[in-house]
Amino acid sequence: MSNALPAPAMSDPRIDNSTDNTREKPQLGADPPAHGATVPFIVARLRDDILARRVAPGARLVEGELTARFSVSRGPVREALRRLSAEGLIEHLPHRGALVRRLTLREIRELFEIRVEMEALAARLAAAAESPERRQRFVAVIAPIYADAPRRPCEYLEENAAFHDAVMALGDNLQLRDLATRLQLPLIMAQVGDVLTPDVLEASVREHRAVARAILDRDAAAASARMRDHLERAAKLALERAEGREEAIKAE
Repeated sequence: MSNALPAPAMSDPRIDNSTDNTREKPQLGADPPAHGATVPFIVARLRDDILARRVAPGARLVEGELTARFSVSRGPVREALRRLSAEGLIEHLPHRGALVRRLTLREIRELFEIRVEMEALAARLAAAAESPERRQRFVAVIAPIYADAPRRPCEYLEENAAFHDAVMALGDNLQLRDLATRLQLPLIMAQVGDVLTPDVLEASVREHRAVARAILDRDAAAASARMRDHLERAAKLALERAEGREEAIKAE
C-alpha cells in the first residue's frame, strides 16, 4: 500500500491555453497604490505578465506607459527593465527600445533539451522526498491541477509554472532549482502560448495529474518517465509552432 498523501478530490480519482484569436488588450496584473511602486515590485509584476503571456513576445515595453501604470518616475522603470534584461526576459533593440524577448527556434530546441533532463530529475527527486512537511506543501500548491473547469491560456501558464516549481521545491535540490530559475524555463511556453488549444490544455492537465500521482505514490521511475513524456510532447508542439513562425518570416 502506498504511503502517499491523498491527492485533492476529483470527479474520478483514478484518472491520473484555448487559443484566443481576438486582439483584446491584455489584462495585466493588479498594480500598486498611487504613491508609487518599488523596483522589485515592478520587476515581479512585469515578469509575471511576460511569463503568463499577458504581454506577448516581441511586444514593446514603453517607459512612459510603465511610469503611468506604476505611478513612478522613469528611474525605477529603467532599473526594472535593466534587471529583466539581465534575466533574459527582455532585450533592447536600437530605435525600438525594450521588447519582450522572442526566442529563436534553436534557443527553444536547446532549452527544451535542457528542461526535459532537469525536470525528469526533479520529478524523481520529488518522488523520493521523505519530508512530510514538504510533501504536504506540494499537495496544497498543486491543488489547482484537479479543477475540472476549462483553462484559458494565461491561467494555464500560471498554473503550469506553479506546478513545475512545486515539483522542484519538493525535490529540494537547491542547485537544480537555481539553474531552472536562471534559465527562465517557463519563458519557453510563454513564447508559444498560441499552441495552447483546448485539446492541448486538457492533455497537459491530465499529464500534470499523472506526474503528481506518481510523485505521491513515491514511484520515482514513473514520476521521471511521466514528466519526460509530458515535456517531450510540449517540445514537439512548441518546435512545430516555432518552425512555422520562422518559415512565415522568411517568406515575407
